[in-house]
Amino acid sequence: MKVFFAALGTETNTFSPLPTSLASFKDRDYYPSGTHPGKPTFLSAPLHVLRERCAELGWELAEGVIAAAQPSGTTTRAAYETLREELLADLAKAMPVDMVVLGMHGAMVADGYDDCEGDVLARVRAMVGSTVIVGAELDLHAHLSSQMVQEADVLVLYKEYPHTDIMARAKELVDLCFAAYDKKIQPVAALVDCNMIVPIHTTREPGASIVKRLQSFEGKDGILSVSVAHGFATGDVPEMGTKVLVYANGDLAGAQALARQLADELIAMRDSLLVPYRSIDQALDEALSAAPGPVVLADRADNPGSGAVGDATFMLRRMLERKIQHAAVGPFWDPIAARIAFDAGVGATLRMRIGGKIGPLSGDPVDVQCSVKALKREMSMTSLSGGQTPLGDCALVEAEGIEIVLTSNRNQAMNIDLFTQLGCDITKKQIVVVKSAQHFYASFSTIAKQVIYVGGKGVATPDWKTLTYTKIRRPKWPLDA
Repeated sequence: MKVFFAALGTETNTFSPLPTSLASFKDRDYYPSGTHPGKPTFLSAPLHVLRERCAELGWELAEGVIAAAQPSGTTTRAAYETLREELLADLAKAMPVDMVVLGMHGAMVADGYDDCEGDVLARVRAMVGSTVIVGAELDLHAHLSSQMVQEADVLVLYKEYPHTDIMARAKELVDLCFAAYDKKIQPVAALVDCNMIVPIHTTREPGASIVKRLQSFEGKDGILSVSVAHGFATGDVPEMGTKVLVYANGDLAGAQALARQLADELIAMRDSLLVPYRSIDQALDEALSAAPGPVVLADRADNPGSGAVGDATFMLRRMLERKIQHAAVGPFWDPIAARIAFDAGVGATLRMRIGGKIGPLSGDPVDVQCSVKALKREMSMTSLSGGQTPLGDCALVEAEGIEIVLTSNRNQAMNIDLFTQLGCDITKKQIVVVKSAQHFYASFSTIAKQVIYVGGKGVATPDWKTLTYTKIRRPKWPLDA
């Protein structure tokens, strides 16, 4: 028995001004065949399950390339084709194989390729033939396409948002693939499009109950796996949207019936699933009138995890204009400002220009007197999977009572150690602004007295009606009636 694993993916915001290049992958996670470390990285969770399983069973595991980039704009054709061909070459070297397991995102878009995952799966299937088991783990923000479902035997998506179940879903995927190889099950798939786009926060109702309901069907009456692809609204591709995927054991009619039932349930509750976004001033008013903090404000429109730049100044500028103090903001992607802070040194006071460097949706730069509070080279933040996410050289500066974490690597807020490693005690702040949509919640909810989601202008704005779509299938709620 021989299993091949590789990973390739990113989440593409087709409205972002930042191209995703080969360097983008090498700046985050790029591990050529056989070089992946012992701890999980962004797309490698199935590999760590396979390492244990294959060691237990005495099966051979061939490890191919693992490449993942921070969410950004459209991936360049050269980057995608180079990494895809490296993955396929690694597979060719490993053949013959009995199983292929892949780690992918599901919302990767490249120049000339609206469905990168479907393309990879089709090429893998063409190489290995129809009898080899092919499975993949996907992010729930996938553009789940019929081609992906057709080419794979099993696709398992994360169920939780924030994605606290990455390892659990990886184990589920491997279990199903091995059972299919042993002919204990015959997975058949049903995919239903809900004709809407709704991200579901599973940390609150009704999202939390939706996860429990999906899991209640699994392992009963021949149902093997149930996934909901929330979709990724800032990806302008035909397959964008919320979909339901059900696998049953040889019972296509049963899978189709359940997928349709669950899709109808989601459609019926769609209004309650929408996130209650506030304007910047509404959010600041609520935070200031709340009981002693910290109150966490999620700057969703500038979330690097949705492909935004991470240097937008709209929130920071308004806080300075309103003379708000006892506050913290981060991570703020500004390699130039971070470099200046390092050059000045801890304790220095100087005039700094922060943010607003990439484009109109970054806002204007903020010029403010700052004191350098702390510096740390090659700092990392704890990720949702428990691994480490590199933030590069980081500086903590204070500007008029607001502490700002400046980073040289672009990433969203996922863990409070983003602040605490630099000596910023966010438990003593009234307001903590995080550049994130929801992945911050797992960690920051442990210290937050309240969480407020903020909309507004930005590359990752939740006001999707302001975006100019040209490829998505319409009608699609809430963009259309």
